[in-house]
Amino acid sequence: MVAQGVLWILLGLLLRLEPGTATLPLLMDSVIQALAELEQKVPATKASHVASAWLLLVQDSGPRDLLHHFLLERQNLKATNLDPHQVSPELRALTKDMAQHGIRDRQEYGVVLAPDGSTVAVEPLLAGLEAGLQGRRVVNLPLDTTDLDVKPTSTGIRPGSPDVPVTSPDVHTSLPGAKARSPTTVDSLLVVTLARDLGLSFLQGPQTWSHAGLGTEGCWDQLSAPRTFTLLHSGTSPVTMAFLNGALDGVLLGDYLSRTPEPRPPLSHLLSEYYGAGVAGDPGFRSNFRRQNTAALTSTPTLTQQVWGALILLQRLEPTHPQLRGMSQEQLAEVATNATKEFTEAFLGCPAIHPRCRWGAAPYRGSPRSLQLPLGFLYVHHTYIPAPPCTDFAHCAADMRSMQHFHQDTRGWDDIGYSFVIGSDGYVYEGRGWHWVGAHTLGHNSRGFGVAFVGNYTAELPTEAALRTVQDVLPGCAVRAGFLRPDYTLLGHRQLVRTDCPGDALFNLLRTWPRFAAVSTRRRTTSACGRSLRTSSERSSDPCLPAKPRQAPDSLL
Repeated sequence: MVAQGVLWILLGLLLRLEPGTATLPLLMDSVIQALAELEQKVPATKASHVASAWLLLVQDSGPRDLLHHFLLERQNLKATNLDPHQVSPELRALTKDMAQHGIRDRQEYGVVLAPDGSTVAVEPLLAGLEAGLQGRRVVNLPLDTTDLDVKPTSTGIRPGSPDVPVTSPDVHTSLPGAKARSPTTVDSLLVVTLARDLGLSFLQGPQTWSHAGLGTEGCWDQLSAPRTFTLLHSGTSPVTMAFLNGALDGVLLGDYLSRTPEPRPPLSHLLSEYYGAGVAGDPGFRSNFRRQNTAALTSTPTLTQQVWGALILLQRLEPTHPQLRGMSQEQLAEVATNATKEFTEAFLGCPAIHPRCRWGAAPYRGSPRSLQLPLGFLYVHHTYIPAPPCTDFAHCAADMRSMQHFHQDTRGWDDIGYSFVIGSDGYVYEGRGWHWVGAHTLGHNSRGFGVAFVGNYTAELPTEAALRTVQDVLPGCAVRAGFLRPDYTLLGHRQLVRTDCPGDALFNLLRTWPRFAAVSTRRRTTSACGRSLRTSSERSSDPCLPAKPRQAPDSLL
């Protein structure tokens, strides 16, 4: 009860205050600090009364909160006075910047920077925690707004290591085909975190649907004390990368709480573990692997039913909703199918890629040359130096800056040579990306993407998760997006240039992969990791041997 009361206090603060200027930086650590402060102020005997008091404050917040009230707030409200000044000025100021998630003029509000380098929307995260604390309920869809029946769901399955398949805990009938029956129930956890917003994002106007900008990324003004988050593209869906991250975290942690008996851990402790080394010491159950764990927790048919059910419920609760008015069941079903397909294929089915601004990239020098997409090759490298794999965001970002410094200032190149770099922290780091010619594979830079594993893989292999990213996830996503040809070929660096790269152990494994081609078109030029070339031009140099890591720049925009 303490956790639930604390959460309602924070939710009340978030929904009541207008965005402002926080004293605390917009970090997940600040959210955890706020929860810890509230947990110290809410005695167990008064937790339910405190929750009721704050529920009264947010009842008139609009359609979004009406749906939350229908699914989460069905309890007898007892007026209990709680002075907002009981919490510190820093916490009150922070809540102003963590108010309801939204976008204005490319600036995204209600988001914080997590320790793993991801940006997380706070609102869907807190909604998932509350749904989990209430036991994750199945709600029967009413024939009218006065008909309500609620029952607990069946117990789910805990997400485990991303290397181990996990059975999906589907709670409802799946969508068997085009003539699927209309859903009769919804899962409160999935609806308040993800399903409702995912469906609405495909309803840009009455009788229409689209997915404009689903999962758009952005950049912080600085990483040490972030204040402003600016999206990379304008005109995007409110279902941004940060929103999806928060929604998935809410689903995973809400499911965990629903299965955890009393006394549950303090929310501040749970979030510290989840955004740190892993919940209950499990490194696979942390924010770095939210996509893999969500894919294991639910299925596409189940999510389709939940999106469809969420739209039906919202339509019945808000008959005049501008996006849903007049929509037929068939149209809602099609929206749900399209939304879920796009989400599962373009988001869950793709790796999490940190953009250049996230790791503190220096500007490109000169004018980049555009690639002629789609390309036909994927060239695999290891960085050799840094030799140790990077296992957290701080070290991976430092390695990226180190390699870029070496390539620009020592090699004299325009930018870091690789297209993408694979960390052992669950993330891909953007180098030159999908559109710019790289400097990674002598004589072949315009024909394929250069992907490098951080580390020396002469005698050992990267993690299973990193290997799977390069073998399946990254190229599969690239093919779907039109960056890589469906019949692409995978080659090791040493097959095209005289080099030991990508290391004996890794290359021997590559030879067993289906896309590997046993061909060699080596040139005479020596380009071994550890041995320099005679020239420093991009067309005749090797991307190995970066300098020592540099300190992160404070300003990144």
